[in-house]
Amino acid sequence: MNLLNSKVNPDFKPKLFTSLKNYSKEKFMTDLMAGIIVGIVALPLAIAFGIASGVSPEKGLITAIIGGFIVSFLGGSSVQIGGPTGAFIVIVYGIIQQFGLGGLAVATVLAGLMLIGMGLLRLGTIIKFMPYPIIVGFTSGIALTIFTTQMKDFFGLSMESVPADFISKWIAYGKVFTTLNPGSIIVGVLSVLIIVYSQKIIKKIPGSLTAIILMTVIVYILRNYLGITGIETIGDRFQINASLPSPTPVPINLSTINLLLPAAFTIAMLGAIESLLSATVADGITGDKQNSNTELIAQGAANVIVPLFGGIPVTGAIARTMTNIKNGGRSPVAGIIHAVVLLLILLFLSPLTKHIPMACLAGVLIIVAYNMSEWRVFLSLLKNPKSDVAILLVTFFLTVIFDLTIAIEVGILLAMVLLVKRVSETSNISVIKDELNMERDAEKMADNDKLILPTGVEVYEIDGPFFFGIANKFEESMRLMNSKRPKVRIIRMRKVPFMDSTGLHNLESLYRLSHQENIQLVLSGVNDKIKAMLDKSGFANKVGKENICSNINEALERADELIK
Repeated sequence: MNLLNSKVNPDFKPKLFTSLKNYSKEKFMTDLMAGIIVGIVALPLAIAFGIASGVSPEKGLITAIIGGFIVSFLGGSSVQIGGPTGAFIVIVYGIIQQFGLGGLAVATVLAGLMLIGMGLLRLGTIIKFMPYPIIVGFTSGIALTIFTTQMKDFFGLSMESVPADFISKWIAYGKVFTTLNPGSIIVGVLSVLIIVYSQKIIKKIPGSLTAIILMTVIVYILRNYLGITGIETIGDRFQINASLPSPTPVPINLSTINLLLPAAFTIAMLGAIESLLSATVADGITGDKQNSNTELIAQGAANVIVPLFGGIPVTGAIARTMTNIKNGGRSPVAGIIHAVVLLLILLFLSPLTKHIPMACLAGVLIIVAYNMSEWRVFLSLLKNPKSDVAILLVTFFLTVIFDLTIAIEVGILLAMVLLVKRVSETSNISVIKDELNMERDAEKMADNDKLILPTGVEVYEIDGPFFFGIANKFEESMRLMNSKRPKVRIIRMRKVPFMDSTGLHNLESLYRLSHQENIQLVLSGVNDKIKAMLDKSGFANKVGKENICSNINEALERADELIK
């Protein structure tokens, strides 16, 4: 029972509580400034991500407020900033189109429970080993999809609704492209230029915020003083509620779980990957060390609670986390302050957001998509081995053409298959009948470079993992042997780091075949883990523990005894 508890019960230690032990006024002032700046940076992004995901702008703010607070309060990283991110736009928009806001709430809660389960089972370190081509593939695919979703607002196209899938979007855009609005185009282009170039002049204020302030003022003057009303704003499309809503229960039952489990899995995996990558990058800059399992539990808790208030999925936001670090934030207090700043903005300044032009938000998201695209990395990966290129391209095109759920599942499956193929290609089975070359052998016991095998003894050496990918090779090697039937078969396993159930089954089949032919089986160089597996399965008793030898010299001595 204690062993079970040690495996499941994590070392749950939120960074906030350890950070407060040696906290000081100076640290608070630094965190205060960082938190205020991050809150200002998060404002336009939260609004833009909310609208692009298919919900109202205050839902994006609510997600950043509540989710950001929980991630900082319970998280395993000192500087992680949580909230809505661009990576979720595609999956959230698709879920809303198919299942509505209620379906999104159910999927997000289920994803939160999955993330908590991952943290409890200590899977945080495993998730970090997601193949890099998969990450780049779906990130670049998401970036292209985000760019595609912004064409309507950027060009001011007259459309009642935008199709959910990539190809249908561009077909629909082509049909209504003659309805483009020159005013919206000018606002969108100016927004992009301001975001790109303003940072070179005003480094302390984020370019997205500068663009929103300037374009909002300009469009407000055009609409109210010059009579130019053709440029759409947030207020033309949404009614903003300047308050935190009351929590509403999320109706979860068996049918909704079955229906939304794939989408929930995608949200959980994407959230885990993005959060842990963000925290890992932050660790590299600050020199701190995150608790990845605590971070997963915090992300899970945020995604369970935020949907009760109508929010969308929460994850660690790399851009906001980097902003926090660059401005001196070194404890979760900065993240909590960022959430408080956004709350104050929602309560007292949110009516002003109705004047923000939609084309300006489209420009903000186009820059977000460009930064997400990692096109230089994408092109460099195309020079890698064909297997990596295949994973990259399959994940990318599935993300763009179909959806992220299929892309992640197929990408992981393809990566696993190719990994098995690679490992299988590096594993070999060799058959020795006459003499063993011991020149560079760690098991050499004397000055002789060769060991002469006794008559009637064959050695089968396995070099590499003995698992399902190579088990068939062993059987093929056996069938290819047309020589005289030996009296003893030695299976040399000194270079076998691990063995799975298929390898064990293969050994059992070999034992039965050898026993029927009156051939003795001897194992050589078995490591402790494999030996424990043989004991637990009962195979050690079948073959005889005296026939499991620690090295080839003992195995040959045992073979001599069996022949005599």
